[in-house]
Amino acid sequence: MSVQNETGRQATVAPTASAPAIELRGISKAFGPVQANKDISISVAKGSIHGIIGENGAGKSTLMSILYGFYKADAGEILINGKEVEITDSQEAIAAGIGMVFQHFKLVENFTVLENVILGAEDGKLLKPSLAKARKLLKQLSDEYELSVDPDALIEDLSVGHQQRVEILKALYRQADILILDEPTGVLTPAEADHLFRILEGLRDQGKTIILITHKLREIMEITDTVSVMRRGEMTATVKTKDTSPEELAELMVGRKVLLRVDKTPAKPGKPVIEVENLEVIDEQGVKRLKGIDLMVRQGEILGICGVAGNGQTELLEVLGGYMEGTGTIRMNGEEIDLTGKYSDGQSRRARGISHVPEDRHDEGLILEFQAWENMIFGYHHDPKYQKNALLMDNAGIKAMTQVSMDKFDVRPPNPKLEAKSFSGGNQQKIVLAREIERNPDLLLVGQPTRGVDIGAIEFIHQQIVALRDEGKAILLVSVELDEILSLSDRIVVMFDGRIMGERLPSETNEGELGLMMAGITDEEKAQ
Repeated sequence: MSVQNETGRQATVAPTASAPAIELRGISKAFGPVQANKDISISVAKGSIHGIIGENGAGKSTLMSILYGFYKADAGEILINGKEVEITDSQEAIAAGIGMVFQHFKLVENFTVLENVILGAEDGKLLKPSLAKARKLLKQLSDEYELSVDPDALIEDLSVGHQQRVEILKALYRQADILILDEPTGVLTPAEADHLFRILEGLRDQGKTIILITHKLREIMEITDTVSVMRRGEMTATVKTKDTSPEELAELMVGRKVLLRVDKTPAKPGKPVIEVENLEVIDEQGVKRLKGIDLMVRQGEILGICGVAGNGQTELLEVLGGYMEGTGTIRMNGEEIDLTGKYSDGQSRRARGISHVPEDRHDEGLILEFQAWENMIFGYHHDPKYQKNALLMDNAGIKAMTQVSMDKFDVRPPNPKLEAKSFSGGNQQKIVLAREIERNPDLLLVGQPTRGVDIGAIEFIHQQIVALRDEGKAILLVSVELDEILSLSDRIVVMFDGRIMGERLPSETNEGELGLMMAGITDEEKAQ
């Protein structure tokens, strides 16, 4: 292994056989009055897979950003293989043998795999020798770690799972002995996630050290050797995975017992609320995103739609919510909706009893620089209930309504005057849910309801969705989390490439079958 000395040159450091791969001692980091990390100490054994879990805002990302050189700790020490190092930027982290695979990949989409792998790590001014050397090494790494990827393929032509392999190859090409993976399965099918786990196990067996940041307790239990739990900027526990349970880890994360399953009674479906027939959508580039969608959601039921991101779920929500035009037939409570004219907008949909929790709360659900009470009225500002006159809104009434909603939905802190950006991801999501659910919709469109949300908030959000169903409302749920789809839904529809691959009852299917359908494999193909 090598690190940079004071002159910036590479200096070889002999690893200490008995020392941990990583040891953090007394790490503290504050951002103004917010103490993100407080006196954190952690030891990660060589050749192990070490999980780190915690609620949003627990300090996981800050700690890893310090280790990878994005932030500098206010206090504490970092030891790699028993040797103290100072990591002030990502280049020094790479020189110390650390690689990071981010949740949102850092790839140039119109470059090839080979070009992406060597980007920033070229041997000299001439690119051709670097490419030749990289091609040879890439094949060795691919064969050794089951990371098979075509070196000449364009990134934009690869599946998400293969793009993730490219990120891992980038780190290995830079001779990383320690890999940090941040929420690595968020956009993978179950089959791709299983393959990733086999890759990680292979890397571990070859002596690599893996740090896995995830909020999925199932993954922690399945793949890690050791798990550390963070809460409110502090390290609360480190345990051997085989000696703990999901229930114990959840309690350590939030400081109370958490119900890990969705507690709901069987659905009592009523009449159809929304009916969709032969729905098609063509985007601005002329690409057909929806290809003849037929579905129905009834009163008092949750229809779950699963699929790998980018297979038409977003477009389905947007056309139903009035943000995108389409062709076909949509009937809401028996009345047909205009999909192309002046009535195809969010305001007209809300007037018909459709509420929409968008998939991306930052880009579509909130204006982060605006206060909570302002966000709580967005989309409903024409409601006569909150108008003083033709020119002015009843701001005092809106603030009072916001306070009631924040208390009901357990938004913390319950301060209507706080800017949306000042809330954690889970509390931002609660603000959006409160705004839409409190309008008493006939149909709730909800996309990725618990994306980036910690386990305590997940439990609460699930309870609110089920309560709305039990009031006789129709719910159309889109999620990439199969355990969420299976536990919340009364019926499940699988989408692939803009089409519906099939429908299942949760009691009659499993993640394996749904995963095959998400990959485009039909019943007929499975039988062959």
